Amino acid sequence: MSQSIRNGLSTVPELDDVQFNRWQGLLEERTGMFLPQQRRSFLQTSLGLRMLELGIRDYGEYYEKIQDGPSGVMEWSTLVDRLTVQETRFFRDPDALQLVVEHMRRQRPRLQAREETMEFWSVGCSSGEEAYTLAMLAEENLASTGLKYSITGTDISTIVLRKARSGRYPLRALERIPVEYHNWAIAPLSSQQVEVAAQLRRRCCFSQVNILNLKNCPLQSQHVIFCQNVLIYFRRWRRREILDALAQRLAPGGLLVIGLGEMVDWEHPLLESVHSGQVTAFVRKQSTSTGESARR
Repeated sequence: MSQSIRNGLSTVPELDDVQFNRWQGLLEERTGMFLPQQRRSFLQTSLGLRMLELGIRDYGEYYEKIQDGPSGVMEWSTLVDRLTVQETRFFRDPDALQLVVEHMRRQRPRLQAREETMEFWSVGCSSGEEAYTLAMLAEENLASTGLKYSITGTDISTIVLRKARSGRYPLRALERIPVEYHNWAIAPLSSQQVEVAAQLRRRCCFSQVNILNLKNCPLQSQHVIFCQNVLIYFRRWRRREILDALAQRLAPGGLLVIGLGEMVDWEHPLLESVHSGQVTAFVRKQSTSTGESARR
């Protein structure tokens, strides 16, 4: 008897090799995410639970539903939310954040002279903790000098984006936020929930973006692009494509931060590597022809 996912009296059959390859291919085609064999149980559980909710017991039937017109588009969106939600937290990588702070301070005089707004982009922002962390650092290091800033968080999942827009988090989130930010950056809502302060929420916006379609993303001339713990879900050739697109969206002098070890052999003619043993980052050169293509 085959193994199954159980929910009361309902069951969903095991995801066999053929079905796994079929769903693995669809996910990669539409989102770029690659699920290796080691994550088969994750895919089976995610598909199975959703199928049980819909009263579907066959993977093929559910696959056809995903392909069926407008209703299939809506169902696909629901499934993607289940498959792409990632864990995140405030102040996740102190070394990378310190690099961002140093970059802010270096860029501050030039942007003040031009009366420019400093633009930040959190790629794969999930439920918003990373974007609001950047907002806290910008508020502390830029706002006091009169320099304006703006944070954009993007993700493919509509569910996490709704949470990000609310700016509300469980009380335990405070454990990750340095004490010096508690009084002005976070407001208590109840004994179990806190809210990011209004002046920070006003500086942040959140949009749904499929990282495979960055050519359609309107964001340009970003001063900081933070893209950590995103590339690990993609094949290496796809990581290069994503990074090439992000490089084009940096302002001259802008900073691109990725996860340590996520892409160790990538370079781009517009960028220079930041020499650091703790952070993988790049700075866009002040004057380089934008027509050059990335080195492969």
